[in-house]
Amino acid sequence: MNPSPNLSVPTDDPMTGRPDPSTLRAAVARHTWFHTIDLGDEIVTPGRDRSDEKLARLRLPERLDGRSVLDVGAWDGFFSFAAERRGAERVLATDSWAWRHMGGRACFDLAHRALGSAVVARDIDVMELTPEDPGIFDVVLFLGVLYHLRHPLLALERVASVTRELLVVETHADMLFARRPAIAFYPGDELNQDASNFSGPNPAAIVAMLRTVGFTRAEIVWRDTIPHRLV
Repeated sequence: MNPSPNLSVPTDDPMTGRPDPSTLRAAVARHTWFHTIDLGDEIVTPGRDRSDEKLARLRLPERLDGRSVLDVGAWDGFFSFAAERRGAERVLATDSWAWRHMGGRACFDLAHRALGSAVVARDIDVMELTPEDPGIFDVVLFLGVLYHLRHPLLALERVASVTRELLVVETHADMLFARRPAIAFYPGDELNQDASNFSGPNPAAIVAMLRTVGFTRAEIVWRDTIPHRLV
């Protein structure tokens, strides 16, 4: 895997290959992080995402031994590395928007090197996912991505096509007053003053879309009203 051009590369420990703690700490400080990742040696990336809390809400199996995992929208890689830590045989981290528009892949590559990770990274858009490329995975993580997409149902079709056993979706939700499936559309920057947010499905819409793309069982395992999020 080739590192990002803007990656600040720490000096490796000649015995372990792990970056020197003082140099790693300085390199971490030079980047803007989304995920909060424990890199060891009391070095934790200063991400704005409460990644550990989110991981607990996903209800992932404690062990993923022998399973393949696809992380769609991996960004800094917290959930990819978490899957690897839980014993996944193969982990593929994919992203496009964050790695192309949010500072590149520097944070992912730095954490990858610090953790001595074997996770494979690919720049691929969710709409490009097919059973042939990158293949079918036992577990697929689709976290914080759906509401950024112009075509959410089509995106779920793409993700479903590469899921063998379990798909975990985490997303912004809206229209909570509606009992029938409903989706709010944001034509501008109405949501968090961020024009990359396009839609807010309600829980009924999420379940209905998942069933429409072929899942026989779909359930909401966690929800929060402020902000409106669900898994």
